[in-house]
Amino acid sequence: MPPDALAATDVFDRILAAPGPLVALQAPDLTSLVDQFRLVARRSGQAVYLWRNAEGLVSLRDAQMRVPGCLRLGDALRYILQSLHFGVYLLDMPPGVPSATDGALLRQLARTSTGHVRRVVLIGASASLLATFEDDVVQVDADWRSRTAAPRLRDGRWIV
Repeated sequence: MPPDALAATDVFDRILAAPGPLVALQAPDLTSLVDQFRLVARRSGQAVYLWRNAEGLVSLRDAQMRVPGCLRLGDALRYILQSLHFGVYLLDMPPGVPSATDGALLRQLARTSTGHVRRVVLIGASASLLATFEDDVVQVDADWRSRTAAPRLRDGRWIV
């Protein structure tokens, strides 16, 4: 794998290892990171979804699969709340503060504990939005300098 794919795999692992379901992701280049997450989803078979304002909720593993009825942020958040399966949901947050309904749904997602792993990743969230969640949101930095230095065993190979 190229180094970028290893960095994306490391960021993906840190998202999955987060103690809470709501994660805020800071990345210098979001477009390439989403492309790398697409590769991680295809290679690992994980259920990874991306929500964008104009596109709705789209599977990164199956590029042509759109989740019906999830064009708006509130609809996508309701779908995530009702989902009973493992999933990582990347939300490309629109600028500004979300509506009161969307904020309430995000707070409900942050406080909901499930028997399965569900991570809601806020991409490009403003500092004012993150301040409303206080301790319910986990910050993850996608910069390669913030990677863990200790080598780990993954798929029979040691990676740094």
